[in-house]
Amino acid sequence: MASPLQVDSARLWQTLNEFATLGATAGGGVTRLALSDEDRHGRDLLATWAREAGFRCEVDRLGNMFIRRAGSNPDLAPVLTGSHGDSQPLGGNYDGIYGVLAGLEALRTLNDRGITTERDLILVNWTNEEGARFAPAMLASGVWAGVFSEAYALAREDRDGISVGQALAAIGYQGEHPAAAIPLHACYELHIEQGPLLEAEERDIGVVHAAMGQRWYEINLTGFAAHAGTTPMDLRRDALCAFAELTLAVEAIGRRFAPDGRATVGSVQVTPNSRNVVPSAVFCTVEFRHPETAALVAMEAALAEALDGLSARRIDVAWERIFDYAPVDFDKGCIARIEQATRELGYSQRRMVSGAGHDACYVNRVAPTAMIFIPCEKGISHNEAENITPQWAERGANVLLNTLLAAANER
Repeated sequence: MASPLQVDSARLWQTLNEFATLGATAGGGVTRLALSDEDRHGRDLLATWAREAGFRCEVDRLGNMFIRRAGSNPDLAPVLTGSHGDSQPLGGNYDGIYGVLAGLEALRTLNDRGITTERDLILVNWTNEEGARFAPAMLASGVWAGVFSEAYALAREDRDGISVGQALAAIGYQGEHPAAAIPLHACYELHIEQGPLLEAEERDIGVVHAAMGQRWYEINLTGFAAHAGTTPMDLRRDALCAFAELTLAVEAIGRRFAPDGRATVGSVQVTPNSRNVVPSAVFCTVEFRHPETAALVAMEAALAEALDGLSARRIDVAWERIFDYAPVDFDKGCIARIEQATRELGYSQRRMVSGAGHDACYVNRVAPTAMIFIPCEKGISHNEAENITPQWAERGANVLLNTLLAAANER
């Protein structure tokens, strides 16, 4: 057997470091929110690198970038890889963008070796994976996979009332092609684990066979503003106290469904937010995650029960589930190619479930898909301290390269 291909590790690491200057923060991370100026600079740089390598780049109406390396048989369904370039506020340098740039490195390596694949290879940079600026997360890949409509996605607004459509036009990345799935032979997304298991077990590669389902909620609690000094305790309708009770209930729900359950109150806004006024209203978000649909249903029922219990505090409650996707089982054939490439490279591996949501979860609805994880230090992600080593980056890219090559040469 021929030896597995190896990427140019130094070039990959240089590419990652150069991209990390776009939206760089004082704490060593990045803030590169979807469709911001920083995101535009990243897109421009990626497009420049693609053109320099001789690849064609197309952009759809949601700003998804598709960089194509032609194969010898355009009639065959292509193989897709990639991830996203947007970040969380004060986020890390590798979440998402590592998968994009490692995919670029894989395509560059094929150029260096003069290798022509049977099938086209497509590198994708998805728009608004994080959901930090525009909710929900994985918005554009969701449109591409038929989960959301283009109209729904383009109308989503950030906190300043700017819509996705307006933001795309402002940075010049609203393309003409429809955001709609095409036939694919296979899809692979390479990503940092965002958890501690691979590093703790000293494993090189995580072969992701499944991903947790998620449900997101927006909740409004309404009480009554009153003077903090003159209003007796038994006459108060304190929305913040109700929120505190709700937060503890959400934590208890997560613990009840351990070890796989996750329950988080991630955002809160208090009105009027004054030190000498009894709070009249609270807006908050809640999210649940679990690899089993039945558990997510039960967690939602427990949330409803907790919210009903706030009536004893004379608090009005309005809540809505704004995001829901089922647990994902990835394609067995795609998984087998990853495991084969990892074995041939001599790397250690383990199968695992992703606790985070990824664009691949939506792509899996319309095409055979799987994910590859590499370790990240202490499992830290969505944080400026997020970090990987050059060796981890290289090994993940090598697995991706050889997996893509195997899939792209299947007739």
